[in-house]
Amino acid sequence: MAGNERAAAETAGGEERQRVTIKFGKGLVSEPFVSKAGKELVEVKIPNQDENDKRPWASFVVSPNMIHDNKFGKGVWMKLPEDGETKVSRPVLQGQDENGKNIWKNESQMVPNTELKSMVEAYKEKSRDSVLSDLSTKKTDAAKTERRAPKQASRPREAAR
Repeated sequence: MAGNERAAAETAGGEERQRVTIKFGKGLVSEPFVSKAGKELVEVKIPNQDENDKRPWASFVVSPNMIHDNKFGKGVWMKLPEDGETKVSRPVLQGQDENGKNIWKNESQMVPNTELKSMVEAYKEKSRDSVLSDLSTKKTDAAKTERRAPKQASRPREAAR
């Protein structure tokens, strides 16, 4: 079903489905690839919410037509049905073979789209206090050193007159 047909089918039912808008950076979107079924898809990575979590990032796959560029910068956005679910996968280390090579297995789960939004947009909830306080201390330190430093002439002195 094409996008216009799908939208017409939704409105023909009498109610329009509520949608969730997810905003994230272009760097999280992979290059398009073709699935075994012949559909063009892209993988969207979900960064770990905890900085100390060193596991590989989770990801989900959508059609590249669902992802739109933000007109104000390096971001992109997409809309998903609010009452829908999306399959999220994460590679998990199973062990090592006899040659010492790591064996990975994908662990998948169905996640409600509202929860997917909070997972992808977790960067918005990070505290920026430390960055702002570091910036303010650097400004005050720079102001103090500027006051203490002897003023230098704006022009270099001529060697001999």
